[in-house]
Amino acid sequence: MNKILIASIARALMLARWKQTLVAAIGVTFSITMFVTLLSFMNGLNDMLDSLILNRTPHIRLYNEVKPTKIQPIDKDKNYQGSYNFVESIKPNGGRLEIYNNASIINDLKEDKRVLGIAPRITAQVFYNVGTIDLTGVINGIDPEAENRLYSFSDNIVSGNYLDLKTIPNSIILGKAAADKMLAEIGDVIQITTAKGEQVQLKVVGYYQSGLQEIDKVQSYCSIATTQKLLGKTNSYITDIQVKLHDLNKAPEIAEEYRKLFDVDAIDIQTANAQFETGSSIRSLISYAVGITLLIVAGFGIYNILNMMIFEKMDSIAILKATGFSGREVKIIFILIGIFIGLFGGFFGLIFGFSLSVVIDNLPFNTPAIPNVTTFPISYDPKYYFIGTIFSVLTTYFAAFFPAKKASKIDPVVIIRGK
Repeated sequence: MNKILIASIARALMLARWKQTLVAAIGVTFSITMFVTLLSFMNGLNDMLDSLILNRTPHIRLYNEVKPTKIQPIDKDKNYQGSYNFVESIKPNGGRLEIYNNASIINDLKEDKRVLGIAPRITAQVFYNVGTIDLTGVINGIDPEAENRLYSFSDNIVSGNYLDLKTIPNSIILGKAAADKMLAEIGDVIQITTAKGEQVQLKVVGYYQSGLQEIDKVQSYCSIATTQKLLGKTNSYITDIQVKLHDLNKAPEIAEEYRKLFDVDAIDIQTANAQFETGSSIRSLISYAVGITLLIVAGFGIYNILNMMIFEKMDSIAILKATGFSGREVKIIFILIGIFIGLFGGFFGLIFGFSLSVVIDNLPFNTPAIPNVTTFPISYDPKYYFIGTIFSVLTTYFAAFFPAKKASKIDPVVIIRGK
């Protein structure tokens, strides 16, 4: 089999009907362009949403949950052991929210090589006092530097400097929506009331905006020291330990390990954000499905064009077989035509897909809800271009295979006799 001769014959047949070949290649180009652009945009959107929620959520959160006592006094009575005891209106056990021996736990976590970083936190329920009106709020006592290092805290500070929490005593960074409701400007002093009824005055040093307005209406941030002081607690008081891991996927098993080791409640990021991750997976699945559908539609176009080419080139095929070309060689000729269309259309599809992604990436996208996003989100992950290339070749190969198989079975004697 003369490979060079077969390739030249395939080229001649393809150029003889160059308009049809061009139409097929344009179909592949359009499909690959939209496939790459759609996946880049959809996964860019997923990455943006991940950064808003998942990347700002601890991989593991250690805390003490308020819950009813599992063992009631009746369960300890020997007369009722082995029986089913039904107790109504069970009250919480009165345990404190504080994590006991948190300094030792933090030291152990720092020595764990699976841990990327740790950020302690205090969560306090408060009321923002606005004249005669009390607004429900939550103050998060944080270590500003640890919070910024692990969760890019400064990216959501729309006004002010997050380090002011550490350097300015009795300072607070308000959620932007809460500040708008209270008409609180930077430098103003606001009054809050703790759950125990104690009133404290705090100076506003910045605004925080997460992109989730319902959270920004209640959430605010103080330093750990300020939060301990307004709650009247000691310097060792901590209610949460946030852990970020090197490998996110190991969070469930490590959380279970920490729960048993430290005797605290532990929740992993997969459990805490199961619904959100499901939404991201469905969006990615839809984008893949649409892109693959476009490629399959283009494949049917190539199939029809090659079928017409075989019908119109019956004489040429008969001559080829009469001069000694086998059915296998004829099949290879038409498969080469289909693969060339796929490679040619796929190549330009990748270029146009990348170009269109760049254009979308530079389109302004300004929304007050997400201040740190200024353009439409795009992901340039190379795997989308690799998948597009593979699918373009596979689709055109199978589109060409069946017409090529048909061409290989043509009997030259029947064609020549008919002429």
